[in-house]
Amino acid sequence: MSKVAVLNWDKKKVGEVELATEVFGQPLRKDLLHTVVRWQLACRRQGTHATKTKGLVSGGGKKPFKQKGTGNARQGSSRSPIMPGGGTAFGPQPRDYSYVLPKKVRQAGLRVALSHLVTERRFFIVEDMKADGKTKELVARLKGFGVTKAVLIDKKEDALFGRAVKNSKSYRYYGAEGLNVYDLLKFDTAVVTKSSLDAILSRCGVGA
Repeated sequence: MSKVAVLNWDKKKVGEVELATEVFGQPLRKDLLHTVVRWQLACRRQGTHATKTKGLVSGGGKKPFKQKGTGNARQGSSRSPIMPGGGTAFGPQPRDYSYVLPKKVRQAGLRVALSHLVTERRFFIVEDMKADGKTKELVARLKGFGVTKAVLIDKKEDALFGRAVKNSKSYRYYGAEGLNVYDLLKFDTAVVTKSSLDAILSRCGVGA
């Protein structure tokens, strides 16, 4: 286990905690991170894309011209895919892109992502996360803390703190249950409360 300082919002040390090596001391596995991020993004896809086939395009009920004697290739419908204004052949149709990734793989990905941030010294532990609901005040506080973009994790979401973060594109705020690999890598910094550590361990498959 390694010891890490607990900070207040003035970035002054107010305590110390030990981080479990099995979660925060794992070697970097880019293949594992890639696997989990790819799964996350696939599950986020709406899959509502759709094109009209020749049976869905309006018109085209009448045969354009007689079968023989015109010198043209025979046509049964003016809405054939090979005709201007026709339907689309083999176009995308609504589908579900999500798939199942084993829970142990997801947990391993979280452990690797957290370990990477600890190694890069982009993992901070604070006393608490409280705000008055004002985005300007919170963003100023976070910039004063030294982070211009970050994932903020508390044991449970605080309504006022969440409202303050909601209007900022540079920060994401979750309860421990919302911790995910994609956002940890995208925002490249994590700020967590001391009280959330046990919940984070549980989310990573360690402890009770």
